Amino acid sequence: MPDIKIPIEISARHVHLSDHILGILFGEGYQLTSSKTLSQTTEFLANERVDIVGPREIIHSVGVLGPTREHTQVEIALTDARKLGLTPPVRESGNHEGSVGCRLIGPKGEYELEDGVIVAHRHIHCGPKEAEELGVKNGDVVSVEVKNSLRPLIFEDVLVRVKESFSLSMHVDTDEGNAAGLTPDSYGVIVK
Repeated sequence: MPDIKIPIEISARHVHLSDHILGILFGEGYQLTSSKTLSQTTEFLANERVDIVGPREIIHSVGVLGPTREHTQVEIALTDARKLGLTPPVRESGNHEGSVGCRLIGPKGEYELEDGVIVAHRHIHCGPKEAEELGVKNGDVVSVEVKNSLRPLIFEDVLVRVKESFSLSMHVDTDEGNAAGLTPDSYGVIVK
């Protein structure tokens, strides 16, 4: 069977907001507005932006992804963490308990987040059919060789996430994307 090409996307720093914190930052009853649908079509990049404040510096105008979630989560790269003066853990999205916090600033207010700042674990999204074709299941950890790249490499420790609504793609953060010299035509294949 030929190798299945997995599109690789860079997931830049972003924030997922709960309804409660969205209301504090943007005003009670505020609703996110979509700027662009993402490859995982149940999510969108919102027009709204927030500032992330750490002990050392501020990163301004960080994108917010919608829709809102039950818990607020900030996903940054290690370079961002160093700039902010934070030491977040590398975790799967949604696993933020016991992580570090930060302050979020919106146009209508501020919120001191106790935890929720993580460096997202590199991962593959795929639907059940694609998972079967790839020979993987939810929770598997694989290695992915980057192809068509300026700086070819193999990403180890890539988490597989399978869900009916997912479209096939691999997500890495900006540090990882730059290390691999990713270009729009870059893709990956699972190393057998």
